[in-house]
Amino acid sequence: MASAAIVSSLRRRRSPSLEAFLAPVDLNEVALVRTLATISMELIFAFSDRPWPFQRKNSRSLIRKIEVFLVLLEFLRDCNLSLPSAAVLCFKELYLLLYRSKILLDYCLQSSKLWLLLQNQSISGHFHDLNQEISTLLDVFPMEELVLTEDIREQLELLQKQVRRAKLFVDKNDEGLRLRLYSFLDDFGSGRIPDPVELQLFFVDRLGIRDAKSCRAEIEFLEEQIYSHEGDVEPNVAVLNGFVALTRYCRFLLFGFEESEVEMSIGIKKPRKGLITQEIGDTFITVPKDFCCPISLDVMRDPVIISTGQTYDRTSISRWMEEGHCSCPKTGQMLAHPRLVPNRALRNLITQWCTAYGITLDPPDSPDSVVETFAAALPTKAAIEANKATAALLVQQLASGSQGAKTVAAREIRLLAKTGKENRAYIAEAGAIPHLLKLLSSPNSVAQENSVTAMLNLSIYDKNKSRIMDEEGCLGLIVEVLIFGHTTEARENAAATLFSLSAVHDYKKRIADEGGAVEALAGLLREGTPRGRKDAVTALFNLSTHTDNCARMVVSGAVTALVGALGTEGVAEEAAGALALIVRRPIGAEAVGKEEMAVAGLLGMMRCGTPRGKENAVAALLELCRSGGTAATERVLKAPALAGLLQTLLFTGTKRARRKAASLARVFQRCENAALHFGGLGVGYAFARNSSANTDASFSSEVSMQMPISVPVL
Repeated sequence: MASAAIVSSLRRRRSPSLEAFLAPVDLNEVALVRTLATISMELIFAFSDRPWPFQRKNSRSLIRKIEVFLVLLEFLRDCNLSLPSAAVLCFKELYLLLYRSKILLDYCLQSSKLWLLLQNQSISGHFHDLNQEISTLLDVFPMEELVLTEDIREQLELLQKQVRRAKLFVDKNDEGLRLRLYSFLDDFGSGRIPDPVELQLFFVDRLGIRDAKSCRAEIEFLEEQIYSHEGDVEPNVAVLNGFVALTRYCRFLLFGFEESEVEMSIGIKKPRKGLITQEIGDTFITVPKDFCCPISLDVMRDPVIISTGQTYDRTSISRWMEEGHCSCPKTGQMLAHPRLVPNRALRNLITQWCTAYGITLDPPDSPDSVVETFAAALPTKAAIEANKATAALLVQQLASGSQGAKTVAAREIRLLAKTGKENRAYIAEAGAIPHLLKLLSSPNSVAQENSVTAMLNLSIYDKNKSRIMDEEGCLGLIVEVLIFGHTTEARENAAATLFSLSAVHDYKKRIADEGGAVEALAGLLREGTPRGRKDAVTALFNLSTHTDNCARMVVSGAVTALVGALGTEGVAEEAAGALALIVRRPIGAEAVGKEEMAVAGLLGMMRCGTPRGKENAVAALLELCRSGGTAATERVLKAPALAGLLQTLLFTGTKRARRKAASLARVFQRCENAALHFGGLGVGYAFARNSSANTDASFSSEVSMQMPISVPVL
């Protein structure tokens, strides 16, 4: 057969994955044979007599085929025979085939046992594909053009007959185990908890998963597959989440809770970016501001449009109307009618964004809403029931286990509460919060850190906020962790917990009145890590939205800390937003006015800040002039470069920034001798005179709208 025909015949059967390898085109025939012999020998040495958990027959059959090729290659290497061009081309294809074999054999040895079971049919198909490629290779291999011994020729011919007859082989025992694994998931899906004896027999005796460490490794491997999951690969993400939940349940049911201090200290792994288990980790995700409700500051679960054309989360705007308000919180305009129209386009965008970042978006409570979600990302009933059973086991250990078992249970509750409204609800309903509360004062740093982080993750579910706040002494202990926590992460997560709880308006005053809370947040903002400062400033901002907290913010030193944060990247925007709220009260304006660097810091943000930062800065200066009296107004008025900054904002700022700049210009226009300082703002004044009288309505709602802050899941 001609060389071109040989190559064409082989490449028609080649899997696309072979494109990942390059044939050794730069090797001469002698070097090529030696290389192939070496690779074959290494494969046989590495994979012979290995304890294959699954795919035993397919793996060993492939190794035997490689052994036949090794006999041929060693003969050609030792005889130093000249090879015809067709043989050289075949050996280059063999080079790729051997590497493909190595990848498949490695995969079968290094993958988790559960994953190999779930992929049993697919992996068997890969072995069959290799058989087909070997068959094609032998069909075109020019044995008649080579001087081979009779024994080698017979082995090649026998191998050729075997691979021609070979059919897809799926091990019946492996397939039976796979179906049994699915049956356990079906039990949970039907509301039944599988028999513990059957689970013991399956996981320990048949799969050889004999301790908590190996079980945890199985869970982590499955989670990695979820992260790297391809849309058309079976099982889908929802089913994989079910198997993770099943395996987590078995980990505690079968192997208990006792672990060494070393194991507990390394139990929380830093996830790979994008892991769908929703571990956001050490940083906040910047949520697009259009996705956040101007009232609650949180990502909208059910966005609706009111008569003024503004969009709010249905729960927040409904509560606003129920309180007797007849105006738009954002614009101050009177509502023409109370109808709420679902903003489905925005809802779809939010859902897609959450899916892209691996964030669980809890569905809205309202039956009237239209919610479009990705079915593959929704938890199955089996996963929910398995996690519910796991939560019961964990809470039982929190209540009556040893100190070590309680520490392990707190860590696992922290992990389980990372995702899903259902998980957070079941854990709290099972009674976890009172027991986690006791661990907040534990001398064990691991126990304390995991318990406060579990509180944080549980608090993300709205109904759990009241459970935490109503638990006697819980708020005080969270504040104690914030002040005296054993680790930096514990203190930071305590701050994030306070922020999460303060999303409920009625709790903002209680949190601020808790002894040492605001002082500790101010200290963390001054001296914390970048993430700690972010936790602190978001909590302080939220507390600032309650007007009765202004005095506490002043006497606690929070104002000084917020002013100092104006020059710190990552927290400056929120700091300016909080100051803009504080200065609306005379006592707050007086305190900010006394801060030597306040005006300079706000001007610096107007000059170099982000668009949102500039909005907050000019808003803070405007409110300082309105509430701080003549002295504050004069201090702002005499600030250098203010005229140029205002003019820049009037023409290049965002819509809100232009409104605030125009209002500030009008304030100065009314001041005595203002023309000496602002004679060059003629165009700006014209803009200001034409501004709507309602531009500054609902100020706190506007500031809140600019703070798209999301509670981290840790």
